[in-house]
Amino acid sequence: MQTQKCNHPEASILHKCREVIKLLNVHLNHFPRHERYGLCQQIRGAMYDVYALIVECHKRYHNKTSLTRLDVRHEQLRMLVNLAFEMGYYAFHDNKRGRAESEALRRYTAASILINEVGAMIGGWIRSLRGADRAGA
Repeated sequence: MQTQKCNHPEASILHKCREVIKLLNVHLNHFPRHERYGLCQQIRGAMYDVYALIVECHKRYHNKTSLTRLDVRHEQLRMLVNLAFEMGYYAFHDNKRGRAESEALRRYTAASILINEVGAMIGGWIRSLRGADRAGA
């Protein structure tokens, strides 16, 4: 069965955000146990907030403030994932340090690429609204 590509940017960003959520949930399940209610919870909260804010921005008629909140929350997600990598949590497997450094880097890079793609989509959305504001002015 072939999937059809959707031309709606909001649908694309929602799809990409779901990819981030699925991947990060797998990664977070391996982080150290002592971070389950710390950094893991912060990352999960940030990624779900980003998803919810995308829906909110899509549904609001005036969404400049919502898009700003989305952009900020996305940046917080990016920084939390970077922090987890810097603290060595991507080297954990089943709550114990056990991954090779190259595997930890590969997993972190995969997550970062998806997060950056969502960020680029958010940036494009913001730029398109600014362009529409200028055209209407």
